[in-house]
Amino acid sequence: MGRLLKAHGLKGAIKLELYTDSPNERFVPGAVLKLQVPETSPWYGKTVTVKELRWYNQSPVIFLEGIEDRDASEALIRAILLIDADAEVLPTEDDAWYDHQLVGLKVLRDGQEIGTVARVDHMPAQDLLAVKTASGETLVPFVKAIVTAVDIEAGTVTVNPPLGLFEEIEADTAPEALVEEIPEP
Repeated sequence: MGRLLKAHGLKGAIKLELYTDSPNERFVPGAVLKLQVPETSPWYGKTVTVKELRWYNQSPVIFLEGIEDRDASEALIRAILLIDADAEVLPTEDDAWYDHQLVGLKVLRDGQEIGTVARVDHMPAQDLLAVKTASGETLVPFVKAIVTAVDIEAGTVTVNPPLGLFEEIEADTAPEALVEEIPEP
C-alpha cells in the first residue's frame, strides 16, 4: 500500500509514498499493516497500527501507534506497508496485480526458467521487477515490451529482455550496431 520515506518532525510522523489509489480508505485509524523489511531488521515479522493519516503540502504523512518520536520513526524508514487482500478486492482490470501476487513467480525466458520475482520496486518512471537469478539480482522494467505475460494461476512471468539485461555482452558476439569502431589518430 505504501513505503515509508523519511521521518517528519519530532513526534514520530513518517512521510509516506503511496501505492494505493484510496489512501483515505486504507490508512484509517486502527488499520493493521504488515511490514516488508529485511530479515535483519528488529521490525521483521511485525505489524504496525495506523493512528492517523495527515496531509502536509499535498504529501501524506502517517502516524503509527507506538512510534512516538523521531528515533523510533527513523527505524522504519524504507519499510513497505502491506495488507492481506481478500479475493473480493483483488484487481479486476486486465494487467493489474498486487505486489504480493507477483513475488515468488517463476520468470521464464524462451520457455526456460531464469529466476524468480523477489520484489517489485516502484520508481518514478516505471515499476521494476527485481528478479533473483543464479548470478544475482536483475532489475527488469515492468513494461509490456519486456514483460510480455503474467500468469498468476500458472505462477509465471514471461520476459523478452533486450540483449545484455541478464547477461554480459561480449564484443565478438555483439551485433554490429553495438560495436563502435574507434578511428585511428
